[in-house]
Amino acid sequence: MFTSNIKRLMTEKEKTFRDLEGCGVSRQTISDARNDEGISKCRLSTLGRIANALEVPVKELFDGEYSTPECPEAESLQIKAGDTL
Repeated sequence: MFTSNIKRLMTEKEKTFRDLEGCGVSRQTISDARNDEGISKCRLSTLGRIANALEVPVKELFDGEYSTPECPEAESLQIKAGDTL
């Protein structure tokens, strides 16, 4: 599950939906990405545009934990803002 940091970043950087729409992402997509469930459905290219508009690395847009049931030997991957991937 990923936790979206976009709403917090928009507030901290005083960015509006209109500011982010200028990067070529629709208001609906931005709204979806601001929600924890919606950010995991966004394409990486979309997250890249949002990150550019917010002037942050893509990895700062979310925190989360992901595990893959298809690979039983893989352990849970922890991702936090500021981590190097």
